[in-house]
Amino acid sequence: MSFLSSEPSKAEEPAAEIAAGARLIPRITIQAFCEHSQTAQLVESAIHDRRMSKVALTTHNGGIDGAVETYKSNPTPNLIIVETTLAPEEIPAALERLAEVCDASTRVVVLGHVNDVLLYRELIRSGISEYVVLPATAQQIVSAITDLFASENSAPIGRTIGFVSAKGGAGGSTVAHNVAWAIATMLRQDSLILDMDLAFGTVGLNFNQDPPHGLADALSANQKVDQTMLDRLMSKAATHINLLTAPVTLDRTYDFEEREFEQILELCQNTMPMVVLDIPHGWNAWIRHTLATVDEVVIVAEPDLANLRNAKNLADTIRALRPTETAPCLVLNKVGMPRRPEIDAAEFASSVECQLLGQVPFDAALFGTAANNGQMIAEVAANHKINDVYRAVSLHVTGRQATHAGGRSSGLMKLPSFLKKRA
Repeated sequence: MSFLSSEPSKAEEPAAEIAAGARLIPRITIQAFCEHSQTAQLVESAIHDRRMSKVALTTHNGGIDGAVETYKSNPTPNLIIVETTLAPEEIPAALERLAEVCDASTRVVVLGHVNDVLLYRELIRSGISEYVVLPATAQQIVSAITDLFASENSAPIGRTIGFVSAKGGAGGSTVAHNVAWAIATMLRQDSLILDMDLAFGTVGLNFNQDPPHGLADALSANQKVDQTMLDRLMSKAATHINLLTAPVTLDRTYDFEEREFEQILELCQNTMPMVVLDIPHGWNAWIRHTLATVDEVVIVAEPDLANLRNAKNLADTIRALRPTETAPCLVLNKVGMPRRPEIDAAEFASSVECQLLGQVPFDAALFGTAANNGQMIAEVAANHKINDVYRAVSLHVTGRQATHAGGRSSGLMKLPSFLKKRA
């Protein structure tokens, strides 16, 4: 009988290790009391870290004594940051005075100028949450705050990757879907694709799926959406590939508030190790906020002048939105289109000041077949070299290794002076 003679099925290899996503600090209030203006500037610069996007932060003068005077007549926030220049033997007594006017639930981080292990141990034993030795970086301060307010023993959260086209039709969705496929098949990591173009999204077509529910249902549920509901709205397209599709209807307009997607993204991060955002080509409050808060941004562009201008604007704006994070990366798509003059790939990347992750060559027949069949490139032509580009991008965005741009390029155009790399 067949079930007696068949060989045991081969077990799937374990998933490869990937970088986890950054955990956002919850909505808390922080008040800092600094003795030096440089320290106040340091603390204020921490608010630009995307992990602090929900935090209300204010700075004051006065150090520990200023904090004590303030909280004699005012309620204490979730976290107090105090700078002190006192001698080590005087710090515990000063903090005792602060403790007398603080609520029991308030946490305190001390910024000190003395690197003393014994002092650190004494402060931690006395109930101080953290002691940071100055000079420090804004990232060190944010990391200390994150450690305090992240749940104990909480599992790593999913990594969020945003793909955005520099120009309509540049192929950001196609690159996003194929990179997600590479992550799922090569790294064997569960991935969730969010089609955020609710009116014209293509993830359902590209994966040959037509689920009755999707991302629009999660948005309409507003605050009622939870993990159980989100799991019910997802559709499974393949092993390790899950979708939140767009309704693709025009019976209503899709105007969202700046933070409309925030709760859904956090739920997705708690569910999947990889969350791929297919962000539509546009510019409004929610797109701006989403690009500022994801772990990695990939700009997809064609090698022409309009794409270069838009990619430059996008890259500069994204860097300004997230100054403490990695810069956006670049994928050039439809490279080598017949009869089209193209900007050299190295010049393009140099002008927009982005790392070039790869170049996807133009192949109308291959991509047309894949789109019409509702398949990925790896399903239509498993051995095609284009798959190597998607694999390389997937390794980079998951933190596995650095990528090196490959593929052909042509230098048939010179850059206008206003787009040349700044000195």
